[in-house]
Amino acid sequence: MKIHLTRQHELAIITIDAPPLNLYTLELDAEFHDALDDLGDARALLVNAAGRVVSGGVDVSLFAAQEYRADAQALFDRMMLLPQRLAALPIPTVFAAHSLCLTWAFELAVACDLILAADSARFGLVEKVVGLTPTMGGTQRLAARAGVARAKEFVLTGDLYPAEVMERWNVVNRVLPDEGFAAAAEQFALGLATGPTQAHAATKQVLAHFEHGGVPEADAHVTTIAAALFDTEDLPRAVHSFLTDGPGKATFTGR
Repeated sequence: MKIHLTRQHELAIITIDAPPLNLYTLELDAEFHDALDDLGDARALLVNAAGRVVSGGVDVSLFAAQEYRADAQALFDRMMLLPQRLAALPIPTVFAAHSLCLTWAFELAVACDLILAADSARFGLVEKVVGLTPTMGGTQRLAARAGVARAKEFVLTGDLYPAEVMERWNVVNRVLPDEGFAAAAEQFALGLATGPTQAHAATKQVLAHFEHGGVPEADAHVTTIAAALFDTEDLPRAVHSFLTDGPGKATFTGR
């Protein structure tokens, strides 16, 4: 198995574990999709990796096997489905990068809601070395976070960028110490998993509207999205807790 799905209470954890370099293959892709199929009632998802690197990239033999343009298109269409599924999840998603994170793994990272990076982590879209452009959405999702000019620099140079730079570009949300990074990332994600799951999903809906049509489109939908939360169990219980016990005392079930 190259992909492991585990649970820590309400948190689902998908771990990439295909030593030595955690390269993308079609087998790994299929296992990742299986893991997403099995998330069940998880209230948040943490994606991380085992081993020395997060990933050294894609197994280049995949590209060598494509004889015709149509075959390459079919491969790229399949590869694109994985980040699209991650981006569409209604629960909070966190990507934890402990070290070198190249190509497909970085493209999964920017498809998640939040990215945590260890101090020593480095990131790159290095497809130019084989005469290719990134095919799993990394270019455009990087542009959404950092701007078009930064995305052009990142992809056209093919350079490696440290965690502190990616945080400054608003791509990485938080840089954490190398020591204890895995535990800190898990604790952070657990905090999201025990929060108001339906409200988190609503926040993602509002921001999806913003990404599509800016503030005017988000304004047109936010009141409907927020009002629907009054049909949940968590909101009225949390309001009652606030009024009787004070702020920060409520617990949430995700319903």
